[in-house]
Amino acid sequence: MTTPSPGRVSTWRVASASFAGTTVEYYDFAIYGTAAALVFPRLFFPTADPFVGTLAAFGTFAAGFLARPVGGVLFGHFGDRVGRKRMLVITLVLMGVATTAIGLLPGYETAGALAPTLLVALRLAQGIAFGGEWGGAVLLAYEYAPPERRGFFASLPQTGPAAGVLLGNLAFLPVAALPDDELLSWGWRVPFLVSIVLIAIGIVVRLRIAESPEFVAVQEAGAEARVPLFDVLRHHLREVLLVCGGFLGFGALSIVAATFLLSHATVTLGVDRFAVITAILLANVVQVGVVPLSGWLADRYGPRPVVLTGAVASIVGIFVLVGAVETRDVGLITIGYLLGFGVLYCIGYGAQPSVYAGAFDARVRYTGMSLGFQLATVLGSAVGPGISAIVLRATGEPFAVAAYVGAMLVISLVCLAVLTGRPRVAAVPAVSGGRA
Repeated sequence: MTTPSPGRVSTWRVASASFAGTTVEYYDFAIYGTAAALVFPRLFFPTADPFVGTLAAFGTFAAGFLARPVGGVLFGHFGDRVGRKRMLVITLVLMGVATTAIGLLPGYETAGALAPTLLVALRLAQGIAFGGEWGGAVLLAYEYAPPERRGFFASLPQTGPAAGVLLGNLAFLPVAALPDDELLSWGWRVPFLVSIVLIAIGIVVRLRIAESPEFVAVQEAGAEARVPLFDVLRHHLREVLLVCGGFLGFGALSIVAATFLLSHATVTLGVDRFAVITAILLANVVQVGVVPLSGWLADRYGPRPVVLTGAVASIVGIFVLVGAVETRDVGLITIGYLLGFGVLYCIGYGAQPSVYAGAFDARVRYTGMSLGFQLATVLGSAVGPGISAIVLRATGEPFAVAAYVGAMLVISLVCLAVLTGRPRVAAVPAVSGGRA
């Protein structure tokens, strides 16, 4: 297949390819999170008491997040050295193999301790793939877009999480309605096995796009960093930490909403699991529209007011979510998810990718942005469900969980204020001294 030249590939095609990839990868992550909340405690950790089993299941969920910085650095290195496009094809293949294999795993009753061991190993592979995916997908859209539209186009891959979670919930809705014995025996496997079809579509779409023009310019100038990570740590550590802090609370909120509150509502409060999954699904429908709107607003009014307003709105959003779940009323829970997770959370979420990408120059952008973002997923997303379970058990007060997430969002507010107050780097900076 002939690789198309950058001049012949439209920004919309590149953004669509980026969106398709993040959608597929978030689908895989979403179905794992749902299975961790509903199935894995009983299937892979049946000897533990319910609380310990839930923590163990969320622990495997966290393992994927712990691997994401490794993937960010690994794929960021080669993405900054040999190109964004190749890395994005590899991440999709790796994610597809790992997700399909999870759907074929035996349970604890069949394989004993080997079953959770294999689950963790495959989850780590998912995390490595995912760690390389997000940064590359955002960069292709960002670097192809005209400067005045980078907020919008960079937000389209950020819409992938909503679309992926939406597809994941749609896949789990029919199997979640199965009787427990069928759900535990074969039903939960179906969404994992379906992933292979989505992966194939994503790969075909990505093979039809060209390399980022900004990276091509770096290559033509002979300006690639020899070891991008070293360059980032020497010259851009502050930006990495600000990106990490900027996403910290947003990562915590999203994962607590999609996994911990799902488990809390269905297992602790006895709310129908089908109803709660439906509420999350509807919230993600709203997100698909609000996220690109956030990126558009960043182009029109500047990213600073949008991301700062979004951080404050998200603090309100987590309290709305927890309050709605505690009513045990399906209608109020649905409204809570639509407002708190569908709207308030996304006001600043879609504008963030262009902020993070703009903090680094093109020669180390993949590594720097990915490292900061993926560290945030460890400190915010990976431990979010587990800390929430511990906080609730220790205090007996659900709003203590909202306060914990709110504190993380305050950190994000401060970091985003500092990051957006700094000058953004030029599109393709001048480079002296050749490779570093």
